[in-house]
Amino acid sequence: MNLPVHPIHDPVATPLAGADLAPSEIRELEEEIALLKRREDAVILAHNYQVPEVQAVADFVGDSLQLSIQGQQAPRSTIVFCGVHFMAESAKVLSPGKRVLLPNLSAGCSLADSITAESLEDWKARYPDHAVVTYVNSSAEVKALSDICCTSANAASVVRSLPQEKILFTPDKNLGAWVAKKVPEKEVVVYDGCCPVHDVLRASSVDRVKHDRPGAVVIAHPECRQDVVAMADEVCSTTAMLSAVQHFPRARTFIVATEHGIVHQLRQRYPDREFVVADGCIGCRMHCPYMKMIDLVMVRDALLRGKHEVVVPADVAAGARRALERMIAVPRDA
Repeated sequence: MNLPVHPIHDPVATPLAGADLAPSEIRELEEEIALLKRREDAVILAHNYQVPEVQAVADFVGDSLQLSIQGQQAPRSTIVFCGVHFMAESAKVLSPGKRVLLPNLSAGCSLADSITAESLEDWKARYPDHAVVTYVNSSAEVKALSDICCTSANAASVVRSLPQEKILFTPDKNLGAWVAKKVPEKEVVVYDGCCPVHDVLRASSVDRVKHDRPGAVVIAHPECRQDVVAMADEVCSTTAMLSAVQHFPRARTFIVATEHGIVHQLRQRYPDREFVVADGCIGCRMHCPYMKMIDLVMVRDALLRGKHEVVVPADVAAGARRALERMIAVPRDA
């Protein structure tokens, strides 16, 4: 079989990469991927925001760090990471002896790109007595210069666990502002980066969606702006959204304020509930183009041709691993 790589469609009209593949072609690719996965001794990891076809062939679907840990624990010598570049880097940092493949090298992250090692060094010079807490949505080089990493799920716990009273939080300003409110006993200086997908959403847009669904529950990611976070019934990471639905047993409709890819899993898990993207349409604005840059053909080619192996220099990997392992050791309720 020699199927072409199909271009990504307009995110408003058709947000799914490879959506023009016939069902028979999809089945052929799924079978070929299954065979190649066994041959290459590989585990396939897919982020919550990946297209449904890619999620369907993955061994694990979840948030970035959770996936890196699952890749580390899986008894396989190769990791195929269907996500963006910093995620594949983290997987390599935690599994230095394994081959890590990223099916599309163009899959980057605007938030991770908002901070470089040089800019973090400048900020550390401006705030020399601050502990540096860096969100995992960052490059390995930036992680290596940090005291500890965090996820959106454990950011407040990580900050609370540190002995330092002064914190420099990088790179997401919205997550940092949310953490500062959760941990008021600390002085938190926030770097000026953001995820454009979350930062573009306004409370007025959520209000319009909620107006037509007055009983709907709003679940928001903490990367959203503070006006959106303030009106949410629950604020949590994407993976936590899957269980947050259970906190509202009487609710039938949920407005989801994060990248629209999570809706696929929510609908699978709760087919009797309605899930609506907070921008009022399926991914018109809550759409990360980078997360839609991997399709089944690319997953097949990654396994078939070893595309594209992610390498992290040993000294950078050692520093990034230290920051990640310090985070993993923090108790959830710290």
